[in-house]
Amino acid sequence: MRVNIIGAGLAGCECANILARNNVDVTLIDMKPSKKSEAHIEDNFGELVCSNSLKSSNVTNACGLLKEEMKTFGSLMLEAAEKSKLDAGQALAVDRKIFSEYITEKIKSYSNITVVSKEVTDITEYINREDEITVVATGPLTTDGLTNSLRQYLDIENLYFYDAEAPIIDKESIDMEKAYFMDRYGKEGEGAYLNLSMTKDEYYAFYNALITAESANRHEFDKLMLFEGCMPIEEMAKRGEKTLTFGMLKPVGLVKEESKGKVYAVVQLRKEDEEAKAYNMVGFQTSLKFSEQERVFRMIPGLENAEFLRYGVMHRNTYINGGKLLNSNFSLKKNNNIYFAGQISGVEGYVESAMSGMIVALDIIARLNNRKVEFTTETMMGALSRYISTENENYQPMNANFGIIKGLDEKIKDKKEKYTRYAKRSLNEISRVREEMDYLR
Repeated sequence: MRVNIIGAGLAGCECANILARNNVDVTLIDMKPSKKSEAHIEDNFGELVCSNSLKSSNVTNACGLLKEEMKTFGSLMLEAAEKSKLDAGQALAVDRKIFSEYITEKIKSYSNITVVSKEVTDITEYINREDEITVVATGPLTTDGLTNSLRQYLDIENLYFYDAEAPIIDKESIDMEKAYFMDRYGKEGEGAYLNLSMTKDEYYAFYNALITAESANRHEFDKLMLFEGCMPIEEMAKRGEKTLTFGMLKPVGLVKEESKGKVYAVVQLRKEDEEAKAYNMVGFQTSLKFSEQERVFRMIPGLENAEFLRYGVMHRNTYINGGKLLNSNFSLKKNNNIYFAGQISGVEGYVESAMSGMIVALDIIARLNNRKVEFTTETMMGALSRYISTENENYQPMNANFGIIKGLDEKIKDKKEKYTRYAKRSLNEISRVREEMDYLR
């Protein structure tokens, strides 16, 4: 049996790694390096195109719990993250370049993975091939050719939403007389985040410039659909003048002792690379014109002379309606030899995408061993799998969250205690599933 994987992003590489480790022959097909999407820059696989954060590492956080579940089965993404992690408090942030280089080298080290560089534009090439399974893991930036082919084969209208990236600043251009290191509720001078504080007057000057700034031309798209998990800061600001100060610019726990009572908002910057030469503007995903980003963001104290190593950009993300089309193992209801993995399947986020590729691989290996693997909704892996395969009138991509996991038998008011119980129950269940998979390497 050979498995064709179309797309060498996080989902495709996670899937390929587990399959190859279990002696399954894999053909990994990606259009890099000859062609890249509008958001990709590197030739390497597993490139992170938005934030460099894989979210919280705390097991009482939904994404943190998902990562712990994935560790049980040996995750390539988490292996790469460990090799490239940066100091980011409780968040797992990585050096993008080291991260993707590690994944690429690992994939290319397998003798039973054949890497093919080409753009796939017709899914019917891979349908009903004898003794072959195909995994579509082309991600949210699936090319128009393949998108149109999938639309015809699946007999659906294409779904999409807009996603945005935050700007990256050269550290040498940041005024360190105004910036200070501090994690929330930590001590000044300690922590992983650089902070830039604003007075009330400074904030409202910035706010008014932000909501009136000009956005980049979106003439190629006919309808604006914004995903709540990655809302452009200017769109968020238009919801109300205090929205940002209760959100990503919340000053609570980030104010220096001598500045208490004077600070109205705080902008946080997170380092992008191991040498801390570049910093990401946390929560500043944007679709503003590049010239407007310079004008507006340089109004933030400390960024008056900011040099932008990368401007924020917005792009369209493509996904199918998994609730109508997919089984909980991410295979097509109409053809169980075709799987979808990654954001195109209806999960949202780096970790969630890699998880879907993991579930696909585990399901294929179980099939090859005449076994079956199922994840219950007591686990985050199972809850997300159930979500993407359940019909919903208002279907939208989903992150890991405790709202989709099976509830506890008793009511617990304390949120931390409740999430701790969720985590303990989930990891016990994951251990049970892994023990049953005695054939897995």
